[in-house]
Amino acid sequence: MEHLSHVNEKGNAAMVDVSEKTDTLRVAKAQAEIIFPDNLNALFQNNEYQSPKGPVFQTARIAGIQGAKQTSNLIPLCHPLPITSIDIQIEKTEKGARIQCIVKTFGKTGVEMEALTGASVAALTIYDMCKAMSFDMEIGGVKLLEKSGGKSTYISK
Repeated sequence: MEHLSHVNEKGNAAMVDVSEKTDTLRVAKAQAEIIFPDNLNALFQNNEYQSPKGPVFQTARIAGIQGAKQTSNLIPLCHPLPITSIDIQIEKTEKGARIQCIVKTFGKTGVEMEALTGASVAALTIYDMCKAMSFDMEIGGVKLLEKSGGKSTYISK
């Protein structure tokens, strides 16, 4: 029977012991998407919109980086990690925007949760910066795209 990694032998929640793991380069790439209503979508030109709160995508990039750095404070059983790189890319799509977050570390455990958190926080920031114009935005498509380092490699289909 498979064992959930965050549950100990007594069935209690537990942080995974990574003491014996080997330090390797760990990389994860995740994405989130936000769909805008037509009136808001029309305001975005050249991959940016200057809302009354400031430049939307630039602010979301900074927020995504901050979010990824705070993952272990938000997700109870995540290890605090020495992140070596966070890259947030935001691309305007036909109906909204796609956020991709790439996180790297050299350590004993992966950065999937950091990448997912970074992409999600960036999407939430776009929502926050645009909600004065419309609440009819939809955030979704949050998923891990790639993971490398450690025992396994993953590439989304």
